[in-house]
Amino acid sequence: MTHPLSPRMAELLARIQRAKRPAFHTLTPREARIAYRMGAEILDLPRAPLPRVQDLTAAGRPARLYAPSDARLPVLLYLHGGGFTIGDLETHDSLCRQLSLRSGAAVLSLDYRLAPEHRFPAAVDDSWAALAWLHEHADALGLDGSRLAVGGDSAGGTLAAGCAFFARDRGLPLKGQLLITPGTDAHMGHDSHRRFAEGFLLDAKGIEWFFSHYIDPGERTDWRFAPLLAEDHAGLAPAAVLLAEADPLVDEGLAYADTLRAAGVPVQLELTRGVTHDFIKMGRSLPEALAALDFCAAAIADHLRETT
Repeated sequence: MTHPLSPRMAELLARIQRAKRPAFHTLTPREARIAYRMGAEILDLPRAPLPRVQDLTAAGRPARLYAPSDARLPVLLYLHGGGFTIGDLETHDSLCRQLSLRSGAAVLSLDYRLAPEHRFPAAVDDSWAALAWLHEHADALGLDGSRLAVGGDSAGGTLAAGCAFFARDRGLPLKGQLLITPGTDAHMGHDSHRRFAEGFLLDAKGIEWFFSHYIDPGERTDWRFAPLLAEDHAGLAPAAVLLAEADPLVDEGLAYADTLRAAGVPVQLELTRGVTHDFIKMGRSLPEALAALDFCAAAIADHLRETT
């Protein structure tokens, strides 16, 4: 079977496979969290120094604020990936620094509750609460709460998409949503789940392991888990959608971008060829990751640009 991987991505996958790290679905959630944290920034860019990096509490949850200056900046709420089960402030520290540095905006990274200790919709509730909290407390943080966006990768992209509905339905002035390789559908039914079921970093067994820890099968058609299934996408904040070609989630990401456009939502879509899920966190090895960071940063800056 031929594959669409770029030479560098194929080489990187071969290195990962030679390392013989146990797959997440063979571990307990606690073991998987430790393994993910230990490996999360090996391929990522070094943590960029920023004038402002501040640990705080947002809506009762730990959070970390990044800012490239002390000016009154617009702000992006960032929701990390990890299948709703793994990941934290540390695993996505480098990525959030890059998004802040390259966009010129502040970034608030949220440590939302994880499954299986906290199953669906705990992560949704935390994300929505943090967005409302950030809008309300931006001034106290020296930030511009009228220029607010939300973003996330993978499961965090799913949560970010849900936040856009929350903002629309409650009249919160959300300027944009950044969806990086998001999950958007319920039952792994798109063809990309078959094409990339095994051997492309995120595989079918891993996805089902994450899902089973997070949500009961009977709840998976809830649009807060599967935003593609929401009844009405009109009026949502403009979206920037970054997808990876060799990703089980790519087809549902494309379907979501199409659905948003059909509902009249402005969409910037970037499909990066030859790479797998999570490629944006591989900047030490993949030039495509650097281009993806620039795409995301430009989208953030565009969404949060001050208008008169």
